[in-house]
Amino acid sequence: MRRLDRYIGRAVLFSILVVSMIILGLDVLFAFINELDTLQGNYGLSEAIGYVLLTAPRRLYDMLPLAALIGCLVGLGTLAGNSELTVMRAAGVSLTRITVAVMKPLLVLMLAGVLIGEYVAPFSENLAESRRAVAQSSGEAISSSRGLWHREGNDFIHINAVQPNGVLHGVTRYRFDDQRDLLETSFARRATVQTEGWRLEEVESTLFQADGRTEAVVSEEQVWALELTPELLRVVVLDPDVLPISGLWQYQRYLAEQGLNNSLYWLSFWKRLFQPLATIALVFVAISFVFGPLRSVTLGQRVFTGVLVGFSFQILQDLLGPSSLVFGFSPLIAVLLPIIGLLLMGAWLMRRAG
Repeated sequence: MRRLDRYIGRAVLFSILVVSMIILGLDVLFAFINELDTLQGNYGLSEAIGYVLLTAPRRLYDMLPLAALIGCLVGLGTLAGNSELTVMRAAGVSLTRITVAVMKPLLVLMLAGVLIGEYVAPFSENLAESRRAVAQSSGEAISSSRGLWHREGNDFIHINAVQPNGVLHGVTRYRFDDQRDLLETSFARRATVQTEGWRLEEVESTLFQADGRTEAVVSEEQVWALELTPELLRVVVLDPDVLPISGLWQYQRYLAEQGLNNSLYWLSFWKRLFQPLATIALVFVAISFVFGPLRSVTLGQRVFTGVLVGFSFQILQDLLGPSSLVFGFSPLIAVLLPIIGLLLMGAWLMRRAG
């Protein structure tokens, strides 16, 4: 039986890996074509290629559930097309046994996906975004369309780029009083973290007096007391869907302490946490399809069905997620509902096939 488990698992795992590489290759190609429209300043063709390659781990992590669904349909479908599954069932191998054989290599794949999502993708994505922002901005104030905005107290801050080592480029600050009157604007070309705070370099400031006068001040460096640590800044610079679970947990707590809305980060936290379960649910549905309605169809029909189910699942999650933010119900419910629906559908189909 172990040899049979290895045979089934190897067939499914190989199909998932092939499908992953095909989808990743297409995604990278389309991303590179899209980047050609953003070439500007020091951001040329070689920088665009480097950016797309650095974002490849994040793209691989994002499409793993869909690749697992299609790969499972292809792998098991090939065995069914060769009548191997029919022989296994005739020899007394149960659906449960075949399902377990499929899930074993999938667990290894999901572990690799978790490691990529937690450690590789956030670092490479941060590096890619910071390099692009620095190249596009050329050190100018608020010139990077891909920089970040942040609020701390009465200060509103824009940062062109955050490098993985914690160095900031192009820091623009607006300081207001409690009545929302502008007190000061400043721009620093670079900032590095120190023990007493952040050290701003080449600072140009404009002070707004109560009588309407302004005063321009230029200094080589200033000390900036900011509660954001380099670790949190690396979280802020990335989209929530790219962040690791630990980063999402830390930043949503920081936002709560600042009295800011953290619902979006809770939503991304639950999506990250339950992505392995979503992958299992999609593969479970794929297995039920092969033994049920897709038992004797062509390979193309199986792939089409897999793409349709995968995109439908993704669209449902994308609709429920923002709806939870708008209508105020728990993001956890928005994440779990589509997964539970898949598991119920798979269980119903497996029961009919059994």
